[in-house]
Amino acid sequence: MEDCIFCKIVHGKIPATKIHEDDDTVAFHDIHPAAPVHFMLIPKQHIASLNEVGLSHQQLLGKMLWLAPRLASDQGCTDGFRTIINTGRVGGQEIFHLHFHVIGGKDRLPAMIHHG
Repeated sequence: MEDCIFCKIVHGKIPATKIHEDDDTVAFHDIHPAAPVHFMLIPKQHIASLNEVGLSHQQLLGKMLWLAPRLASDQGCTDGFRTIINTGRVGGQEIFHLHFHVIGGKDRLPAMIHHG
């Protein structure tokens, strides 16, 4: 995907502060952090959104879910973190390349869902 900013990061065409990279995934700091720790975990393979995931992606998604807590801990999130996957326009997805936001820090994050 030539116009995808995350594909450009994967291919080294746009710089990013990477905290992890392997054959399948890349993790890098968000340029507009919402918390003291805020990084993105993305597959190198272009998958537009969670809506585009198929059975063939099970191993990749499992790997990403396995990586998220390890990378969060490495970044200092020793007492928890939040993982967000925005999906589609209504879900607030802005970049159409599947990505996990991992956010946290030392203090409790504000509630995302308000009951009442």
